Amino acid sequence: MKHGFIKVAAVTPRVRVADVEFNAKEIIAAFKQADKEGAKIIVFPELCLTGYSCEDLFLQEKLLSGAREGLLKIAKATKTSDALLFVGMPLCVEGKLYNTAAVLQGGEVLAFVPKRNIPNYAEFYEARHFMPGPVTADFLDLPEFGEVLFGSEILFDIEAIEGLSVAAEICEDLWVPDSPHIFHALSGATVIVNLSASNETVGKQAYRRQLVLSESARCICGYIYAAAGDGESSQDMVFGGAGLIAENGVLLEEARQLDSAVFDKTQIVLSELDIEKLLHERRKDTTFVPDAEADYLHVSLEMKKALTKLTRTFDAHPFIPSDEGERKERCEEILSIQARGLAKRLSHIGADKAVLGISGGLDSTLTLLVTARTFDLLGLPRKNITAVTMPAFGTTDRTYRNACDLTRALGATLREINIKKSVLQHFADIGQDPDKHDVTYENSQARERTQILMDLANQNGALVIGTGDMSELALGWATYNGDHMSMYGTNAGIPKTLVSHLVAYIADTTDDKKTAKTLRDVLDTPVSPELLPPTKDGKISQKTEDLVGPYELHDFFLYYMLRFGFGPEKIFRIAKMAFRGQYSDETIVKWLGNFCRRFFTQQFKRSCLPDGPKVGSVGLSPRGDLRMPSDAACTLWTEEVKSLSPKKK
Repeated sequence: MKHGFIKVAAVTPRVRVADVEFNAKEIIAAFKQADKEGAKIIVFPELCLTGYSCEDLFLQEKLLSGAREGLLKIAKATKTSDALLFVGMPLCVEGKLYNTAAVLQGGEVLAFVPKRNIPNYAEFYEARHFMPGPVTADFLDLPEFGEVLFGSEILFDIEAIEGLSVAAEICEDLWVPDSPHIFHALSGATVIVNLSASNETVGKQAYRRQLVLSESARCICGYIYAAAGDGESSQDMVFGGAGLIAENGVLLEEARQLDSAVFDKTQIVLSELDIEKLLHERRKDTTFVPDAEADYLHVSLEMKKALTKLTRTFDAHPFIPSDEGERKERCEEILSIQARGLAKRLSHIGADKAVLGISGGLDSTLTLLVTARTFDLLGLPRKNITAVTMPAFGTTDRTYRNACDLTRALGATLREINIKKSVLQHFADIGQDPDKHDVTYENSQARERTQILMDLANQNGALVIGTGDMSELALGWATYNGDHMSMYGTNAGIPKTLVSHLVAYIADTTDDKKTAKTLRDVLDTPVSPELLPPTKDGKISQKTEDLVGPYELHDFFLYYMLRFGFGPEKIFRIAKMAFRGQYSDETIVKWLGNFCRRFFTQQFKRSCLPDGPKVGSVGLSPRGDLRMPSDAACTLWTEEVKSLSPKKK
């Protein structure tokens, strides 16, 4: 449960219609298996203790009393566990029959949550047997179970995880316009469980999945859906045993017996919900307004605190589409956002020319590609784009050649201005020893290049297009008032890993073989500012990732820290999973510490960031996503990094 994770299960057990004894045994066996796997919230289907498809047998006292006896057996079997169980069963209260979720923990029956929306149509004629359950919860004194809660408005608060509150609804409750889960969530529920029957018809699986995902996103909650399966009667319907676990619009796990190669076997779907992440999302969303006047009954439950074993995966490259099928659509969307942002700025100020520095590196390559797309969109000639290559002390033949080849291939205007003489003059003016390769040596070159670009823009009535990306901004890996400054930054919302992905996409889809060859060579070139002299054999000597760390790690840290508010310890835990076999624990800790330190100390550069379009769910603009004081202390974060041991899990 550390870091807000809790393992949950959606179970479809074997059942026999009206055979309560058999069903109770199967539920107990499935519970023990899920409990062994570490599940702490275990959800069974609607009316699974008797079978959903009993029809008029629900009116038989023998079946109803058998269900109560079966529940007592289940309660007894769960006595040594602190897991929270939800089991579907019929319950007669004051002469009326209700379709309920029995809630159990530690051998006790805590409550019965009744179904509120009773379907009354062809397949599901439940209104023949069941009454809609009461909304307001109250205590009942039942002979077999003693004093228990009965009603819909009940929240089960698990004290082991801050903010973990569970509420239940049953099948049709999900499908109606005023679903109970909406009110549950607004009243504090962070996890909704749904005990369902849900028969299978053509196309229903996709719609059901879409519904669960959209509602979990709408309510910023975890959603556990467990449906009836093979054992139900097939007299008029087939039940497919759908099991879904979703978290804020993301499907964590899904299975259904209908897709299985085996028949009538218990199915257990397991995953972990991240309650800490859900709470962070709710804090950020000011339109998610809790109902302060909600009259819910809260049941406080204890669970042993333990480190939840994680089975869910964490994408090592969260900014890059993981589905290859979505690649074209996603890349085109990103490139269009960049191009249209720049097009708006050019059209607004009446500029028909652009100037940018072209180095032969990834960032300036993407900027040139986006600028060319923008000029096509505006119907402007590409020759109005001036790409300036400015060789200096660290420029290599490889990057120089690629910069020139790409500019010519795209039809932009290439201009070369060697800055060695002007920089050496500047060194003389300020008394800098040219043989002293310090930060002054490096930054003087970056600022000279920016001055040239700005002056060329003034000469030609053009806009200076920035090339720096979001990863560099996060780390402060930019020369203040050098490459840090422009008149519009198209890459401001693009992290380094995504820059590579976009350039690779264009290389793969362009019809120009020469352009594709150049782009692939750019992709193979080490990331470098090329501010220090090359090696004796003319190769790049200053490799950025050797100095600040691998960008794929930094992009991972950036995403989970800003998008979900994770602390260093939690980021370290999931980074070990995402990069298993690629980076050692020591390496991850080293660069995580560097990231935290640089992220805080370099905020002053982001505070005066040029305009540029937001592209994804993470941004660093001081006018948008990140409003952070430049002198905020990083002590809490860096001290937590220091406390990390690579041996900890």
